[in-house]
Amino acid sequence: MTQLPRPCPLCHEAGGTLVWQNPQLRVIAVDEPSHPGFTRVIWQDHITEMTQLPSQARNHFMEAVWLVEQVQRQMLQPDKINLAQFGNMVPHLHWHIIPRWADDSHFPEAIWAAAPLRTPEQKTAWVQHKANVNKLLPQYWAALQATLQRNNIGITPKS
Repeated sequence: MTQLPRPCPLCHEAGGTLVWQNPQLRVIAVDEPSHPGFTRVIWQDHITEMTQLPSQARNHFMEAVWLVEQVQRQMLQPDKINLAQFGNMVPHLHWHIIPRWADDSHFPEAIWAAAPLRTPEQKTAWVQHKANVNKLLPQYWAALQATLQRNNIGITPKS
């Protein structure tokens, strides 16, 4: 018996809380309590690889990723920002932009890896730090939305 392909979740759902969109892409706040500020940039059309986009569209897509990173650095002041684009689980073109702090629950490992062992003191320090970051999130999302709107990352014809 032939299995039908599963519908693409990013074609049928926002993938998080919508922050901003244009005809080509959308920027999503990811609900990941362990990693405040986690943001996704998702191409609107069902494309699986960056090289399937014309070069101008790729440039606009990456400009959105760079703007997200820039606003994260300014507003959240992380120690590092992780950029990831896999598509193994959801084969729809999207980037993860993840602010990281040296005391976060998974640092220096990827957020999808097993968390390193932490002392109770380290866990408490991260809980307190995360609470401070969470207080900044409304300002971060507002600044991100304003930056994306102001730059509008050059709307191009849909591909």
